[in-house]
Amino acid sequence: MLVSVTVGQRLALLALALLGIVGLQPQGCLSRPAEDEDYYMQELLSREHYYRIPVQEENPAEGDEVWRDDLRPPAPRIKSKNKPTSGKQAGAEAKSVKSPNKKSPNSISEAEGQYQSERVECPPLGLETLKIDDFQLHASTMQRYGLGAHRGRLNIQAGLYEDDLYDGSWCAGRNDPLQWFEVDARRLTKFTGVITQGRSSLWSSDWVTSYRVLVSNDSHTWVTLKNGSRDLLFIGNKEKEIPVLNTFPKPVVARYIRINPRTWYSGGSICMRVEILGCPMPDPNNYYHRRNEITTTDNLDFRHHSYKEMRQLMKVVNEMCPNITRIYNIGKSYNGQKLYAIEISDNPGEHELGEPEFRYTAGSHGNEVLGRELLLLLMQFLCQEYLSGNPRIRHLVEETRIHLLPSVNPDGYDKAAEAGSELSGWSLGRWSQDGLDIHHNFPDLNAILWEAESRKWVPRKFHNHHIPIPEWYQSKNATVAMETRALLGWMEKIPFVLGGNLQGGELVVTFPYDRTRSHGVMREATPTPDDPVFRWLAFSYASTHRLMTDAGRRVCHTQDFAKEDGTINGASWHTAAGSMNDFSYLHTNCFELSMYVGCDKFPHESELPEEWENNRESLIVFMEQVHRGIKGVVRDLQGRGIANAIISVEGINHDIRTAADGDYWRLLNPGEYRVTVRADGYAMASKVCEVGYDMGATRCNFTLTRSNLSRIKEIMEKFNKQPINLRHPPRRPRQRRLGT
Repeated sequence: MLVSVTVGQRLALLALALLGIVGLQPQGCLSRPAEDEDYYMQELLSREHYYRIPVQEENPAEGDEVWRDDLRPPAPRIKSKNKPTSGKQAGAEAKSVKSPNKKSPNSISEAEGQYQSERVECPPLGLETLKIDDFQLHASTMQRYGLGAHRGRLNIQAGLYEDDLYDGSWCAGRNDPLQWFEVDARRLTKFTGVITQGRSSLWSSDWVTSYRVLVSNDSHTWVTLKNGSRDLLFIGNKEKEIPVLNTFPKPVVARYIRINPRTWYSGGSICMRVEILGCPMPDPNNYYHRRNEITTTDNLDFRHHSYKEMRQLMKVVNEMCPNITRIYNIGKSYNGQKLYAIEISDNPGEHELGEPEFRYTAGSHGNEVLGRELLLLLMQFLCQEYLSGNPRIRHLVEETRIHLLPSVNPDGYDKAAEAGSELSGWSLGRWSQDGLDIHHNFPDLNAILWEAESRKWVPRKFHNHHIPIPEWYQSKNATVAMETRALLGWMEKIPFVLGGNLQGGELVVTFPYDRTRSHGVMREATPTPDDPVFRWLAFSYASTHRLMTDAGRRVCHTQDFAKEDGTINGASWHTAAGSMNDFSYLHTNCFELSMYVGCDKFPHESELPEEWENNRESLIVFMEQVHRGIKGVVRDLQGRGIANAIISVEGINHDIRTAADGDYWRLLNPGEYRVTVRADGYAMASKVCEVGYDMGATRCNFTLTRSNLSRIKEIMEKFNKQPINLRHPPRRPRQRRLGT
């Protein structure tokens, strides 16, 4: 039986009578999900059709009650207990988008003084996160397949060139007030609100300005949400990108919910992107819930953290594991917030000879929050597992110096968090406070290298690695974010070997180059000399992710990356100059990749346990790849390490250099390689090094002898003598004999 949530059964029956639905059969509410009949076939056969096309309704119909939620975006965070919550606890106590206490001037309670809204906080059903399948979304009509109901998901993006497959919303086939968009929750659900957007498009302007909401238990008999006897009319969007939340005056329990647009932008069409807020009712027999339920046994703090809470959590981890952790900062943001990192190693605070350095960064786009929370969960997990004696984690910590920087752009995060997890839209908080994209704010070294290669300067006149930063970029007037300068100094100070930056809004791993080599080309495969290694590194993350390589999963937006094993060359996706990945490869020894860890940039915190399960193994496996390839120390005859020695691998046109102590790490796939070492003042040395399939880098040390020229210079400098002038004396002019 369809009910409005009230205090007692009598009040519920009274509400049913007021809504005029007492005659509904209770079997519609109590029907078992285990019925043998095919629901979707029945849906195709019995769905009601419309028979006429009325004119567009410009104003609310007489008798409609206008309902408009507070225009101010609600806060996404709720104060939680100090102790960490487990995944089961987080699932049982799922928090939601907070609704503001302040009521809007045209809410029912103030307009008539007779109706008080009952605020019940429920999380999103999961249209944006894809927990809701395409088969659960229906619509009255559609303009074409690419604008079908399956595209009516909050924050879904259209491609640059819109087509018949991947457009940016659901759009009705006709502009009339009988159109609807429907969600089947597959179980009884307490619906509490709706979030809407217009159509994502560079070329069209379409959005719905007002709508009604209807609910049903059987998809045949529908009841409109009312205030007494008057239908509620919800105020929708004023433009196409900013999400608008409308919470219901009282929650309502049903299986199906339908949105019925009543008015829309006069210059466009009926188009919507939607998220539904609702709490699933307890039903242990629900097959769909059991099949899709993801739980975690890790006792971690699954919630969103403000800047202060993030700093406090890092402090808690440091206090739990003081012998293997160290907190430090690499600089400040535009607003003066310190960019905190945590180091996890058996000897924190110093570089150990032969131990590789690894880094994860997140939050360079402040609104891509999932990566930030994953790194906070990762540092907790590593600490706990190390203390519990997990041999895999202990080996990783003892053999690697790990650096985690969870929030590169805390200023941008603050903007997105102020709006809320579901209301920040697609881009609020993406850029730094001074409007720069931090991830693509690095110097474009690709163009410098490719110009040198076209002039055939490489390798005699120009190195194929450690390309210097242009002088203009280092000037004070250069358009460089403070956060970028902090990252640059950090990358130059520490000899990182491998790094990953966590992004959001997709499910794919990208690897360099990120910029196309051909001018004016938006998409073009542009591999590095180390392309096989990068492909393996990308696949190591994607293949161990729970969803990235799942061929049956739905695409996030416009591209099916699962066909490419969840990986793609960055320039093949879209060209971007000055990326952190390209800069890291061309200016330092570090191989950097981007992990897009979820379709939803800012998931609701009730989704964090599942997202952690999706990414946990991938995060660990990728860190372990820092031990693949060869490593060693380059020394002189006295055993002293030689810094800045060049390590070249035959057949790969990209070199690396030794660190200050003479140690190096060269990421390579299994095989035999001829490795050559050069250093100023030393004779060249070469040997064959073999990389096996087992995890663990092959040791390949070198001892260099002084070159003859350098020894001569040393001797002459020692005895304070000048170099011998080897120029020949001028010849005397030949005298001509007389008479000749």
